[in-house]
Amino acid sequence: MMKKYKVKGMSCAACSARVERVVRGVSGVTECQVNLLTGSMTVDGGDESDIVVAVKNAGYEAIPEDKKREENTETTREKRRILFRLISSLVVLTLLMYISMGHLMWDFYLPPFMRGAVTIALIEMVLALAVLIINRSFFIVGFRGVINKSPNMDTLVALGSGVSFAFSAYVTVRMIIKSGDLSHDLHNLYYESAAMILVLITLGKLLEAFAKGKTTDAITKLLTLTPKSATVIRDGKEISIPSSEVVIGDVFIVRPGENLAVDGIVIDGESAVDESALTGESIPLEKKRGDKVYAATTNSFGMLTCRATSVGEDTVMSGVVKMVSDASASKAPIAKVADRVAAFFVPVVLLIAFATTVVWLIVNNSLGYALERGISVLVISCPCALGLATPVAIMVASGIGARCGVLFKSAVAIEASGRATIIALDKTGTITLGEPTVTDIIPLGVNEEELLIVAASLESSSEHPLARAVMGCVAEREISYTRSEEFKAMTGSGVSGVVNGVLAYGASVKYAASITPLSHEVAEISESLSSDGKTPLVFIHGERVIGIIAVSDVVREDSREAVAELQSMGLECVMLTGDNKKCAEAIAKSAGISAVYAELMPGDKATVLKDLSRDGKVIMVGDGINDAPALASADVGMAIGCGTDIAIESADVVLIRPGLSSVVSALKIGRAALKTIKENLFWAFIYNLIGIPLAAGVFISLVGWKLTPMFGALAMSLSSFSVVMNALRLNLKKFDAKYNNDTTKGEEMGKLFDIFKKKKTESEPYKATLVVEGMMCPHCEARVTKAVEAVEGVISVKASHADKSVELTLKDESILDAVKSVIVAEGYTVA
Repeated sequence: MMKKYKVKGMSCAACSARVERVVRGVSGVTECQVNLLTGSMTVDGGDESDIVVAVKNAGYEAIPEDKKREENTETTREKRRILFRLISSLVVLTLLMYISMGHLMWDFYLPPFMRGAVTIALIEMVLALAVLIINRSFFIVGFRGVINKSPNMDTLVALGSGVSFAFSAYVTVRMIIKSGDLSHDLHNLYYESAAMILVLITLGKLLEAFAKGKTTDAITKLLTLTPKSATVIRDGKEISIPSSEVVIGDVFIVRPGENLAVDGIVIDGESAVDESALTGESIPLEKKRGDKVYAATTNSFGMLTCRATSVGEDTVMSGVVKMVSDASASKAPIAKVADRVAAFFVPVVLLIAFATTVVWLIVNNSLGYALERGISVLVISCPCALGLATPVAIMVASGIGARCGVLFKSAVAIEASGRATIIALDKTGTITLGEPTVTDIIPLGVNEEELLIVAASLESSSEHPLARAVMGCVAEREISYTRSEEFKAMTGSGVSGVVNGVLAYGASVKYAASITPLSHEVAEISESLSSDGKTPLVFIHGERVIGIIAVSDVVREDSREAVAELQSMGLECVMLTGDNKKCAEAIAKSAGISAVYAELMPGDKATVLKDLSRDGKVIMVGDGINDAPALASADVGMAIGCGTDIAIESADVVLIRPGLSSVVSALKIGRAALKTIKENLFWAFIYNLIGIPLAAGVFISLVGWKLTPMFGALAMSLSSFSVVMNALRLNLKKFDAKYNNDTTKGEEMGKLFDIFKKKKTESEPYKATLVVEGMMCPHCEARVTKAVEAVEGVISVKASHADKSVELTLKDESILDAVKSVIVAEGYTVA
């Protein structure tokens, strides 16, 4: 079972590598991932107490997720502490620099009693010591790392500053016991370097902290969208209570301009609700009685009265935040390179610094000069940039995805999306709308309305999807009709009935031909429609063919443009479907896809993907139960959010909006994130590969380049800041497809509900019978039934006013209290 922890005390990639290593060594732990950016750790297996102790023994603190304090408050306090340290240090450093450089180099004024060499050295020592005390955390954490055999970035900083101060203190003591002209000795003091190193590193940490805060903006903004209070009706009165106190079954009111505090169902009122926070879709959706509404969305106008169906961590928005947070905390495969380097980075730097000092001491015969080179190596080396290179990009990409209606479940999914070269698309519900629609009406010997009247009279009694398509067309045109008599449905053939006293048929071409001879014209029209991937329905009234109505699952408006853009990005697009080859080829041609795999069983799709994966990384996009095996077997499975629960659960990426435009957005985000990670890793490696030799003095004899410890500290501070800022550039790019013509229907968001529920059950349904007082008539039965059916998790309900009973079938027993609450809210009494 995966469990999350907050890890305190980590300062660089060496720290996160150390924590990861010790936790992996705990008995029972099968997997461990530590995220330096978020300060989080995800562990699979192992005993919680053993893990906490192992982290503590390594010199850090692990706090289980359910016991940690509010992160935002801690982060804010940490920023304030760093800012206070920086300001205090700068004040003292200014005085120190005035003396060490202002007076000695530019003859700035000093009172006569302070101008003695020993006096100046002692004043510098006191000021530098003050800066060291203010920034003592570097020394505490750094030397604790040495004691725990896990030296880190703070160890390098502490050694660099500490050695500078110790050498300067040695020179000062020597000056005190020496006599004669001591002014030359002042040039061997490095107090300003000891202090400046700490100030510059602190400045870098502050900039890094603010930049890191920007990477979590997406999650923070999502969290702030849910209001802290809600207006509920209790005992017939409106009261305002904290959102956390709303319970399932509560009736709450949302006025114009207010955000919803919990998920619910509308029981009164009409309005338009802006769901862009969840779907990225800017067009508000109409809401009326019976429609679902979601926490963190905004009521545009009109007052809505709703009943709470999900609260707290079970709301859809909480699920979105959890998914984004989980993806941000996970680790991409590309990060393994940096992890391996970080594990031995600090010990290697310490050896290089020591070797540099020894070599220059031999070559130059000056301890001060040799120490300056060694200290420069210590303070310019930056393992932080390595540790931040990947997670900052992942976190920013996850946040951008949430804004665009693309939910990545892990960092692996983001990286794999960026590497994909082949994309396999399911047909029904993915490329097409998934709902049969009337595309052609061809009357023969009658007018269109007469044909549709006969068709409606026949199909109105049928439950077949093709019949529903015909009835939808009739409803749009508001055509009146009378149901046929003696209705019969012939499975796989069509329907028959008596219309206006005459026997009529609505049938397939093959069955129609067995009833009456079909003319050459009818056969030709039917063949042409079939070639276009449409299903022709032949209608016969009496012994005469009166027309043909063609039905087809039409291609989504954005599919062709999305496919064209995917191909322009260099992706090979293929279509997988269980439909017949002729229909599949027609749909593929309409969408601009040339490679088609038709008449596939669910298992066949997975086999095709395996073959395709030999040529590159494969993405599978689908929405149905039959797509689940393929989604699970692909390098990246993308599920359309309005699809089935099993498809969504099997996928690596959930696309909240219907249509392929979201697929384009997901791939663009993946590619941009991968590019940013590579840029960050390149910078982190090249910075250290160039900076360390420069600091060691390799280029002094070649081109005369020399780096002082102060400039080394500045470079180190800015390296991590640069990596974070580079990742934040992703926020400046546009990833939303402009041609997205599909708007997300409110009911489609409900399909995502189950994957965001914190607790699911696969147990047998729970059955119960309640005694309900107050039901007097069938109207009461209907009222109770409708109210109970609106509760999430209710499978079936049967109310009887005669028996005063309500028979229930629920997903689990925990829903029973919510059912009782809604019955009471309707004015009845549960005995």
